[in-house]
Amino acid sequence: MNAAENAQHVRLLTPAELAACIKLFRETRQWSQEQLADISGLNVRTIQRVERGLSASLDTRRALAGAFGAEDIDAFNKPFAIPSEEACKAAKEKFDSEHVTLTTLPLTTGKQLAKLAEICSIDMSEPGFELPREADQTFAVLVDYFRDYRDCAPDYAEAQKFDVYDEMQSLIDALKKFGVSLRYAERKMHVKFGAEADSTPMPVNILYVIAFPLGKEPEQFATPKSAGVRL
Repeated sequence: MNAAENAQHVRLLTPAELAACIKLFRETRQWSQEQLADISGLNVRTIQRVERGLSASLDTRRALAGAFGAEDIDAFNKPFAIPSEEACKAAKEKFDSEHVTLTTLPLTTGKQLAKLAEICSIDMSEPGFELPREADQTFAVLVDYFRDYRDCAPDYAEAQKFDVYDEMQSLIDALKKFGVSLRYAERKMHVKFGAEADSTPMPVNILYVIAFPLGKEPEQFATPKSAGVRL
């Protein structure tokens, strides 16, 4: 057996593995089981059976592959290269060496977001899933407003900040109505500014503001140790 064969096993997905894939693909798109049934042309009971890890026919697997936009409708009927335990361990070690895991906290008020803007110098704000257009636009408006305030926060009198709190709160509330929840995390690191090799790294506080589906917010997320940042 050669190294490539050692690193992976080529076989069909088990019903349990297929169930995990289908549920992941469905939830990533924020589809209900009923929506997946409509799109695939299957009935809801069939979707429920598949996601419980029960057997699925060749035609059912084809319908599901088509629903998720697979170019090959037999994608779920063909053998997959399943990594060995050793390959999975090596991949995890590589991932851990290249990423840092941050704890996320709820972001629910405009005042909370404004205070975070006042103490961060860099932010990484982005949706953690594909947002519907209106929600995506609302999130973009919030991020732009947040960055504008961050850049000129020292110029605001304390009484003036209440208007900022209210504006941010209205955008956060609008996102919630779209089924979007905000979480944040902070990270302290040193960043070099400019192209000079001998430039001195400066300490910065990076703020991550991430949008997640309401009710499905993770407690942690991983980000590359040397990620690009937004000034």
